[in-house]
Amino acid sequence: MKSNASFKLNIILACVTMAISGMAQSAYAEEEPLAEYTFLESIKDGKPMTNFRLRYESIDQEAFQPAPNGTQKLDNTHAFTLRSLIGWQTAPFHNFSFAAQLTDVHEFNHNFNDRRENLSEPGKANYANIVDPSFTDVNQLFLDWTGIKNTRVRLGRQQVNLDNVRFIGDIGFRQNMQVFDGVSVLNKSIPDTEIFAAHFDQVRQINTELRQGDIEIVNAKYRISPSESLVGYAYLVDVANLGQNNGNPLADGIAAQGGNGLGASQDLVKTATTDASSKTFGLRLDGVRAIDATWKVLYTAEYAKQSDYKDGNDLIDAHYYKLGGGAMYNTWSVRIDQEKLSSNNGKYAFQTPLGTNHLFQGWADHFLATPRQGIEDTFVTVAGSIGKAKLQAEYHVFKSDEKFQSIGKLGDKYGTEFDASVMYPFTDKISGKLEYAKFNESDVYGSLTSAARKGDKEIVWVTGMYTF
Repeated sequence: MKSNASFKLNIILACVTMAISGMAQSAYAEEEPLAEYTFLESIKDGKPMTNFRLRYESIDQEAFQPAPNGTQKLDNTHAFTLRSLIGWQTAPFHNFSFAAQLTDVHEFNHNFNDRRENLSEPGKANYANIVDPSFTDVNQLFLDWTGIKNTRVRLGRQQVNLDNVRFIGDIGFRQNMQVFDGVSVLNKSIPDTEIFAAHFDQVRQINTELRQGDIEIVNAKYRISPSESLVGYAYLVDVANLGQNNGNPLADGIAAQGGNGLGASQDLVKTATTDASSKTFGLRLDGVRAIDATWKVLYTAEYAKQSDYKDGNDLIDAHYYKLGGGAMYNTWSVRIDQEKLSSNNGKYAFQTPLGTNHLFQGWADHFLATPRQGIEDTFVTVAGSIGKAKLQAEYHVFKSDEKFQSIGKLGDKYGTEFDASVMYPFTDKISGKLEYAKFNESDVYGSLTSAARKGDKEIVWVTGMYTF
């Protein structure tokens, strides 16, 4: 992995030049001028970045270890944790705004494997993973500058959520969030258009591991209407071992491939030791179109191509697509979607190592890293509200892109999953949420010890949140 200082400078200069050129166009919509504050007023009239989240999580999961029937249950796994986020962002002072936020996660019990620093916790190998380790650190620390019209420059540690967070997100579901260190630029000079560009040289992941490298991001969104958008994006990720050692195909593929009768090639030997750096380019069309006062049409179409970047392994060559749609009546909606992360002949599959992957391919988190055989997820989503309560349910059918060896035959069925949740706001500051996920295995995937095999798994979450 090599640092490319020239590229960093070019991307920043390009963003600034774009913003300045946008100021010269008189047709652009005028924004309301920001109120100016004294230094003390900017602190007093800022906004809180504080909330507390208490969560109970329980997992019932099969493990593939020698046993009379080929499987055995992991020990009873449950976690009771509290996340405290305490922070403040000042109001603008001479076009500058400062934000600081601390995070603390406390474990009240120890009946789970917290995967701190992406390692199995000593003595907890027979517990399921719940990646919420105790941790205290700076969560966000950044300086905003808005001295150029319709432009915000942010320098420091920051959360980033783009589009539906499939590729870039803060993984806010977990107690420790993913945050990025570097500089980002958001420009809204062009009518109905938002351009986000960033260079980050560090990312702290949910397991508290701090990884160094180069992450270049460009995301351009054109709003067709307030509820419809067309997005083009480029994500260039050069971070050593990002997403590996936790089921990533480039890291654990040899044993699984050798165990399913297909044989481990020299290419796969190379994948165990080389770089997973990749570049991803894509286009996304997504929206809600009103038909009348009560009916709306929902639609999504997205495609992306992923290949090797810098010193990345040349087996990195795969594509992604998502197609779907549905209808919404008042507060209720139903839609069907298909999402595919393809495989390169069973040697590599499309990965999203910086995305909020918990929200995709089932909440049971079996596919946070895509198996080397790829995955095709066809799912139905129903969502709505009853009074203040917000409800959602999903049903997934998971298949592989490349067939794998199951018991006595080739198969392509990973399994099915049912997910459901209900969220209720008790007050404007206090809310509660109950969530459930149940994954059922279909074909037996590979050998009993294969890290790629996905066994039955059932999870319950009970969460309470207080927000200032």
